[in-house]
Amino acid sequence: MRYKNPKFLPAILALTGCLYLFCCTGCNRKQHAETSSGYRIAGDTVYIEAGGIMTSAIKTGRIERAEVSRTVEAAGTVRPIPTQYAFVAPPFAGRIVKSHISHGQTVARNAPLFEIISPDFTAVQKEFLQAQSDAEFARLDLRRKEDLLHNGVGSQKDYQEAANTMRIAEKELENATAALRIYNADPTRVVLGEPLVVRSPLYGRIIENNIVTGLYISEQAEPVAVVANLDAVWIAAQVKEKDIRFICEGDSIRIRVTAFPDDILKGTVFHIDEAVDEDTRSIKVLSVCDNRDEKLKLGMYATITFQPSAHNYTVIPEKAILQGTDSGFVYVKTEENRYVKAPVEVDFSSGGMAYVREWPYGDTEIIAEGGYFLI
Repeated sequence: MRYKNPKFLPAILALTGCLYLFCCTGCNRKQHAETSSGYRIAGDTVYIEAGGIMTSAIKTGRIERAEVSRTVEAAGTVRPIPTQYAFVAPPFAGRIVKSHISHGQTVARNAPLFEIISPDFTAVQKEFLQAQSDAEFARLDLRRKEDLLHNGVGSQKDYQEAANTMRIAEKELENATAALRIYNADPTRVVLGEPLVVRSPLYGRIIENNIVTGLYISEQAEPVAVVANLDAVWIAAQVKEKDIRFICEGDSIRIRVTAFPDDILKGTVFHIDEAVDEDTRSIKVLSVCDNRDEKLKLGMYATITFQPSAHNYTVIPEKAILQGTDSGFVYVKTEENRYVKAPVEVDFSSGGMAYVREWPYGDTEIIAEGGYFLI
């Protein structure tokens, strides 16, 4: 390159020399600082001078192993198990003529709850009785024409027509019986005009009773009774998204309620929802709890402590973990006075110790304290 004004050339050369001298001085200073501090860094590896000043600034130690069960606490409420909870309402509009229950009474499955009379049910009874009569007449007619045919008096055509009539009558009787069973009525005890007996769909206790004799109920009316078997209940807990990884179906739980602060109830995780509540960033976890002593009441608030199965953890001091650009790391010893950065992911911390599930570095020694001097 030719300079048009040669008088500036000495100044340019002088400036270039100063820059070179500055860079060399900076590098020498860095090398001198590392050397005087007793360590040297090459990429992710740190070399510590034996007996140097850095050996007294850091503390090393071996990792520890522990089998730990990570407990998680969450708030929840007591709920009935849906298959053990039933709203009872009449299947059609009508008037209640008799009640068989009282509030708090325990009833068996299929036990009578109340009786209701309705034109709709009377029509179903009438159709069933008519179909039953038609089927019986068709059977008798078929039998008669079969005898005539065997004796050479009747015709094959009359016999086939009677057989078709009987098949149709039996099908209509089958349909009428199915309609009757919808109302849980016994086809062998049908009396035209008698009231329908509404029965309990499950074993349980009457926890709500709005049955009033003489009350007329429309088709859109609310249920008049609630039957619930509360020998076991669900505990619905809201677990934070960050803690759901510690919980599995089948894990044990401990339950505390305000009504019995000194009692610890036990249960088992039954189901973990597949979706996260976007408003609370939590996941619903259902657990089953024995309630034969009837301590838990529906709607009670509870504090749930989940006790997952124990897992093997690598335990290291929290002070050993340093923060890198993308993740945390520790310095792992590879040789004498030689340490390498090793990424770690902490599951949780407690008492100044960090618990790491994944640890692929073996049973080794780490810089337990003072590693920040090497960053």
